[in-house]
Amino acid sequence: MSQKVPPFADLLADCRKSAVHLEMRDTYAVDYESGDFRRWRETGKWDNPEYWKPWKELVSEAVGRGVIMRRARIISEPVSEYIRFEYSGTIHNIEAGELVRWLPRRQASDLALPGNDFWVFDDQLVEFNHFTGDGASAGPSLSDDPDVVKLCSAAFESVWQRATPHGEFKV
Repeated sequence: MSQKVPPFADLLADCRKSAVHLEMRDTYAVDYESGDFRRWRETGKWDNPEYWKPWKELVSEAVGRGVIMRRARIISEPVSEYIRFEYSGTIHNIEAGELVRWLPRRQASDLALPGNDFWVFDDQLVEFNHFTGDGASAGPSLSDDPDVVKLCSAAFESVWQRATPHGEFKV
C-alpha cells in the first residue's frame, strides 16, 4: 500500500526493534550534502557538527530505547569519489549507534535486490528512497505490502551476511 510519507524522524520514533537501510548507488547528489562534499574535497574530512548532530541525536535516541540500526552499502570498485566522502563520514554513523557494512558490487551479482535504496522498519514498513539519474532526491514512498517487506528484508539480510564491517573495510 502506498501512503503519504511522514518525516523520517517520525518513522524512526514509531520503530520498536529494528531499522535497516540498504544503499546501492555510487553517487548521491542531494542538496543538503553539497557544501559538505565541497569541503571534503578540500580537507578530506566530513566532520560538520551542524550536519551530524541531529542525526546522532535521532539515532542515539532510537538505539537507546532498543532499536537496532543497521546500514549496508553496495559499492562499485574502485570506489567513486562520493563513496570515499561517505566512507569518511561513516564514523559519525557508528558513533551514533549504527552498525555499518560494505559490500563490493561484484559480490552482490547473484542477490535479488529491489530497484531502489530503502529502509525497513520493524519488518513491517518499507520506505523507498527514489533518486534521479543524476543522484538528486526524487522523494520517498512507503509500502506495507507484506510481499514487498519480505523482499526488502531478505535482500538486506543477504547483503548484510556477505558485507564487511566498516572497521575492517578499506576504500
